[in-house]
Amino acid sequence: MALVLCTGADPALMRTRQLLLERVGHTVVKATNDKELAEACERHKFDVAVIGQTLSPNAKKRAAALVREHCPGAKLLELYSVSKGRALDDADSWLEVPADVPQHLAERVTTLAKAS
Repeated sequence: MALVLCTGADPALMRTRQLLLERVGHTVVKATNDKELAEACERHKFDVAVIGQTLSPNAKKRAAALVREHCPGAKLLELYSVSKGRALDDADSWLEVPADVPQHLAERVTTLAKAS
């Protein structure tokens, strides 16, 4: 399965995402700030990077730029809420949250990882 980088600002949401992804066999590394994200990319070769919906648009753009710089092979999946909309024009995929069916996150990550 895939090695997934999860970014975000809400520890509870990140833990839920981690559990959903690990349940289907993915390995998850979490990063809550730019330093952790850059360090994680130096240590691992990620298949997919999930940009969390609780990040501000500027923080999402910064996280995406760091992923593109330090983990150029990773596919970007932006999670977004309807109220805030998408912030990343160059993401590889987007997923509106909260999703009606939680496994949509795992399915989307699996699809992106297979496309790598």
